[in-house]
Amino acid sequence: MNHIATRAQALPLADRAASLVGSVIDSSTSLLAAQTHDIVRFAMGSPADEAVPLDEFRDIADKVIDHSSMTYGATEGEPVLLKALVDYLAGTTDPTTEDRVTITAGGMQGLDLACKIFINPGDLVIVESPTYTNGSATALSYGAELLEAPMDENGLIVEALPELVAAAGRTPKAIYTIPNFQNPSGVTLSLARRHQLLELAHEWNAVIIDDDPYGLLRFQGEDLPSFQALSPGDPLLFSVRTFSKILAPGLRVGWVDTDPALRQLVINAKQAMDTCTNVPNQHIVAEFIRRGGLDNHLAGLRTEYKRRKDAMQESLRRHLGDRITTTDPEGGFFLWLTLQGEDAGISTRKLFETALAEGVAFIPGPALSASGKFDDAVRLCFASTTPERAEEGIVRLGRAMDRELSALKAGAGA
Repeated sequence: MNHIATRAQALPLADRAASLVGSVIDSSTSLLAAQTHDIVRFAMGSPADEAVPLDEFRDIADKVIDHSSMTYGATEGEPVLLKALVDYLAGTTDPTTEDRVTITAGGMQGLDLACKIFINPGDLVIVESPTYTNGSATALSYGAELLEAPMDENGLIVEALPELVAAAGRTPKAIYTIPNFQNPSGVTLSLARRHQLLELAHEWNAVIIDDDPYGLLRFQGEDLPSFQALSPGDPLLFSVRTFSKILAPGLRVGWVDTDPALRQLVINAKQAMDTCTNVPNQHIVAEFIRRGGLDNHLAGLRTEYKRRKDAMQESLRRHLGDRITTTDPEGGFFLWLTLQGEDAGISTRKLFETALAEGVAFIPGPALSASGKFDDAVRLCFASTTPERAEEGIVRLGRAMDRELSALKAGAGA
């Protein structure tokens, strides 16, 4: 009887449990796996399957994986990967030094470390709107209060931040930004705004959580300097990077770049999570870089992803015309599509269900805003889909829009 009574009691959950909101994006993987009909998959922000260098990985794994790579590793990362990574980055817009780098289990662990170290319950955190809600959800899980800030074709509208902060009545503890080919909008933060954001961060003593998974995937236009390059050694910069978008998400290998004085705290925080990042995969990545494969691999990705972006945009123009507008990214994975005219009355949350039945999946706009905005918009990933499949997916999306528009008109006439 006592056992029965105990089972009926509410679980003693932590206060933070209510802030663990989960991810619509990640949940789409399970949802799509449960479908039995053909789906064109624009939803998950993943590299193309055929873009993963499997043959090279198999060859490398056969040579580098031994007993020494099957034990625990240093929390800060395997020395061979730290050296290979720093040597590689020396030739990019994001150079660094080994004393700044800690290897992580993908970019998400980097975001978790940033929030774990800097965010107290009740702290104000500025986030882009729309944004990668896995990132904003991480801040929420540590008790942050989010301040959504608007964007335009030049990224976060930094000029709007002082007024937003004044209205909030307090300064932010952190500013979460995706500066290059932003998820989900695809836009890039301009150079002038990068400088302005650094100035505001110092004025407010706020940390910039600089999340840049896509910076090495620019396929047109000119590279812009990173925050680290614009403000070398800046203690208010916490930069999060990953191999998930440029090699393979299943590797779960990324890194953070921080002030060397913060590195031991980053290590301490990581040791409370997982001791060390997957050691065999670190050796595979290190050897791939050491062999010189990353440059050629990235060059191929840039060419192919531009081809896929252009093809998707052409399909959208051909089949949807002025019913929609999209952003025009110079790199990365995503188009941000906004419904126009009478189609703007369609709820993309409802459209998602109809589109799934028609055989195409995307991420509806409200899933990419902490407050559920953008019900007239969707995120489409062009990177993971061939032009031929993208064409079919856009045709299916058009059919779904037709169905929803007809239902909307029928409801209006009732």
